[in-house]
Amino acid sequence: MSNITPPSITTTAALEDALSAPDDGVVAALQECDGDLILLGAGGKMGPTLARMARRAFDAAGSDRRVIAVSRFSKAEARASLEACGVETVSCDLLDPAQVAALPDAPNVVYMTGMKFGATGNVGRTWAMNTYAPALAFARYRGSRIAAFSSGNVYGMAPADSDGSRETDPLQPDGEYSMSCLGRERIFEHFSREHGTPTSIIRLNYACELRYGVLVDIANWVWTGQPVPLAMGYLNAIWQRDANAITLRSLLHAASPPFVLNVAGPEKLRVREVATRLGELMQREVHFEGEEADTAYLSDAAQMCRDFGPPQTSTDQLIEWIADWVKHDREQHGLPTHFEVTTGKY
Repeated sequence: MSNITPPSITTTAALEDALSAPDDGVVAALQECDGDLILLGAGGKMGPTLARMARRAFDAAGSDRRVIAVSRFSKAEARASLEACGVETVSCDLLDPAQVAALPDAPNVVYMTGMKFGATGNVGRTWAMNTYAPALAFARYRGSRIAAFSSGNVYGMAPADSDGSRETDPLQPDGEYSMSCLGRERIFEHFSREHGTPTSIIRLNYACELRYGVLVDIANWVWTGQPVPLAMGYLNAIWQRDANAITLRSLLHAASPPFVLNVAGPEKLRVREVATRLGELMQREVHFEGEEADTAYLSDAAQMCRDFGPPQTSTDQLIEWIADWVKHDREQHGLPTHFEVTTGKY
């Protein structure tokens, strides 16, 4: 099994290996979850490495249980890459009831699909993807155990001088994207209670790797000399491998009504300080614009750390990896997160 936190990451192959490395906790959790695992919406930014982590965990346990990745797979190479790792793939439009009904049986489900970017210009589809598609999926897999992705945006903004929103805090989403994320949660909550389906809801804030994420956005601004916006002055960030691992382990905590968990970096990071550190590492002068607001999207990760332990890769390590990756012009997804947006409109 690969080193969970390698000293350096300099190639895409090494990056994907690091992002999909299962630790002993993942292997043990999946051993306890009998049967195959299906991932719905596995073609996005996290899905491929999460699917590969599950496959590697089953392999480490000597199990031939199936890992099935479901997506529309608009890029053939992404599908081929998963299949080369032993992950089965199924092409499916998760808004099509007939296609969803025809999906393979699986007692363990990770629900990952959703729509954020372009939500402002296509509100109807945003709500369909974030509420109707979950209802179809739940109807198909109501007899399974489900881990479902959500977002820390459902809380609305927290005071910048706080530790962030807790799982028990009231939900006050800003904008239609965040409201539709809460709608997704309510769909899972309703059907979990209605059918007794064990469910975990993962409120993610924010998963980062070296090709994508809030810290990559800041690094790109610093590297290219663009001013770093300060209006969203604070954030959480967690290495995507750690988020993948906790998501899979959360299947053991699934319950009815749902088990809800913030998956976030435990430190409150100040954008100004992160940018300054990246400037030092990349030997770039840093420019800023705007002023820090007195609120930000922040999540309190105390429950995560109690139940699963702190992330195995530190934020300092992640920042160092990102600085090296960006300054050497290595592969990126080219998808800004727009974390700096304060209006809730994406």
